Amino acid sequence: MSNEQTYTENQIRQRLGRDLPHWRYEDGWIQRHFRTRDWKSTLMVVNTVGHLSEAAFHHPDLSVSYASVDIKLMTHSARGVTDKDFTLANKIEQVIQWQPGLEDGGSKGTSGEPVNAYIEYD
Repeated sequence: MSNEQTYTENQIRQRLGRDLPHWRYEDGWIQRHFRTRDWKSTLMVVNTVGHLSEAAFHHPDLSVSYASVDIKLMTHSARGVTDKDFTLANKIEQVIQWQPGLEDGGSKGTSGEPVNAYIEYD
């Protein structure tokens, strides 16, 4: 068993509402659903989440279909939601939802145009 602090359901819901409003708490997991454009886009999301998860050495459960990815995070060793879960969820959210065309800088990105976007941005 881990020495990591787990959060209560109320603490989790408050933190999600404040920091990760597109995530939800259900059945002991923090979870997020991403709609993608097609299978190739789904694989791009899965590979991105895989890279971030491996870098963090913290691994979510994924459910993958043609045009969606569901992510579930819980710290198994602690038997609950810990800071590891919030940290990884935050990083996943930042990277997957990044739209360079909406920022100052050299990259135009997809600018959220549906014809070019690989996911449905929030």
